[in-house]
Amino acid sequence: MTRRIALRIAYDGTNYAGWQNQDNALAVQQVVEEALAKLSGGGRVPIVGASRTDAGVHAMGQVAHFDTETRIPGEKFSFALNTLLPPDVRIQQSWETAPDFHARFSTAGKVYAYTIVNAPHASAMLGRYSAHCPVPLDVDRMNTAAQDIVGAHDFSAFMASGGTSKTFVREMKAAQVSRAGEQVCFMVWGTGFLYNMVRIIAGTLMLVGQNKLPQDALARAIRTHDRLDLGFTAPAQGLTLMRVLYPGQEETARRILRQKLLFNAENA
Repeated sequence: MTRRIALRIAYDGTNYAGWQNQDNALAVQQVVEEALAKLSGGGRVPIVGASRTDAGVHAMGQVAHFDTETRIPGEKFSFALNTLLPPDVRIQQSWETAPDFHARFSTAGKVYAYTIVNAPHASAMLGRYSAHCPVPLDVDRMNTAAQDIVGAHDFSAFMASGGTSKTFVREMKAAQVSRAGEQVCFMVWGTGFLYNMVRIIAGTLMLVGQNKLPQDALARAIRTHDRLDLGFTAPAQGLTLMRVLYPGQEETARRILRQKLLFNAENA
């Protein structure tokens, strides 16, 4: 009997060309599929991911599903797969789900975090997981600006070239910018995102925090639909997919936002 298994996956995206399989580069999806093939006796087991994270982007809560006829209990796949996966990819949780569950199309939203080390010198420990900004950032100004994206808006100005979305209205449930020591973190919870949208917002907020863009830059771009009203696309390594959300998981999103930071700033 075929069963559908869901996986919650964490990975360091530094050494990968993103989540989705590539013809000429190693992707996270590929290494998970290869581990599943070994577990199932050698046949390819295709998996479907919820989010196509880009090269260098990390995840703490990517979700994927696959179908299998093996008798391994759903909750045991995480243990079995982690013995076969490289150390920078971990299955955090596995479970048997309903046959009609779809990792991508059943989603109700996502939470992303963008981390910045705001110090004269970059962090030796967090360099793989953060952008570096040596110029002091006004976090209160950044947080005020970030509130302008909350709500349902046409975010067409916030999509990088190469994006394939045909519709541009997305709803942001919450956004915040917080500081602890030298670490600044932008977190956003939304029902969906356009290509490079979070990195464009993060780059814009960094310029707002340096008084190089007006505080209403995000609001202005929503009104004008003009990419030129926004800042640069922030580097990939600062972005982490915190969690893919499904119906009824709103409290999970709120809990993640309450933590405000990815890392303990005192240990960064």
